[in-house]
Amino acid sequence: MRTTKMINDPAAIVPEMLEGFAAAYSETIRYEDGLIVRATPKTAGNVGLVIGNGSGHEPAMIGWVGPGLFDVNVPGPIFTAPGPSKLVSGIRAADFGAGVLLCVSNHSGDVLNAELALEDLEDDDGIDVDVVILYDDVASAPKGHEDERRGSAGLFFVWKIVGAFAETGATLQECKAMAEHVRDNTRTLSATLGNCVHPVSGEAIGEIAEGRMAVGVGVHGESGGGTIKALTADGAVDLLMSSLLDDLPFVAGDEVCVLVNNGGSMTMMELSILYRRISQVLEERRISVHRAWLGPYATTQDSAAFAFALCRVDQQLKDLYDAPAIGGSVQFGLPFGAWGTA
Repeated sequence: MRTTKMINDPAAIVPEMLEGFAAAYSETIRYEDGLIVRATPKTAGNVGLVIGNGSGHEPAMIGWVGPGLFDVNVPGPIFTAPGPSKLVSGIRAADFGAGVLLCVSNHSGDVLNAELALEDLEDDDGIDVDVVILYDDVASAPKGHEDERRGSAGLFFVWKIVGAFAETGATLQECKAMAEHVRDNTRTLSATLGNCVHPVSGEAIGEIAEGRMAVGVGVHGESGGGTIKALTADGAVDLLMSSLLDDLPFVAGDEVCVLVNNGGSMTMMELSILYRRISQVLEERRISVHRAWLGPYATTQDSAAFAFALCRVDQQLKDLYDAPAIGGSVQFGLPFGAWGTA
């Protein structure tokens, strides 16, 4: 793992990152008052979308603010949820008169701070705000206890689809229901060949011996229950996809969108070899692929991690998934995007 980082003052990592990122994509986003916001606000009368998350997972979520995506990202410290007061500021910045949906990945700090933020807003009659708790990681809780699962890379599908849906004039209640619908049709499973070093403390986030692989890891490097001997690409796909497909379950005749997420230091060569076998497994099960996306969405710095995520889609979800959108570092539409397949 790499211990030398291209930074200045460790205490200034997050604000300097946000300043630089917003400067690079100034046509789409702005960095103001500690928030990443759309450079061109959404039309009045539409639902605003907000997410708060710890930094260190870029391009999530600073890269997902823009037309057809989030209106505001509330970035917290590295791997730490933003506090309630920052979330309140983000919610107010995303109020366009039709309510605000606060999207929360199911981690204890994120959920607690979201609850406290909503309490702080109880006396503000001018903002109609609701929260949706999102999860997708099959390794973190057994089937039947889905609401205890962690949020992981597959929430990618929620952000894109609900982002498009909110642009159509859907109500706050409809946007929340759509987020829950996509969540309930999404499953993710991750593995890693090596963790990273925390850029501030310089401490390793867990250790994985050479030649070993951890299965079921979380987005902060949380263990999924020990390690196994590292498998070949095909072996890893067969192991992970079996659990993933059986969990929903996905069945013959289903159509899915696929994400092969790069946790930080995986190469496109490796992701492509992994997807080769994924496509074979899906074909064997007679499950068709609407679109596939290979690349870094939710990283854990430079971890050698990868995640497979599937979202079962119908025609409405496909139309929303394909709708044009542009974020700080991602684009959707035709062509589908720098990391997607048209």
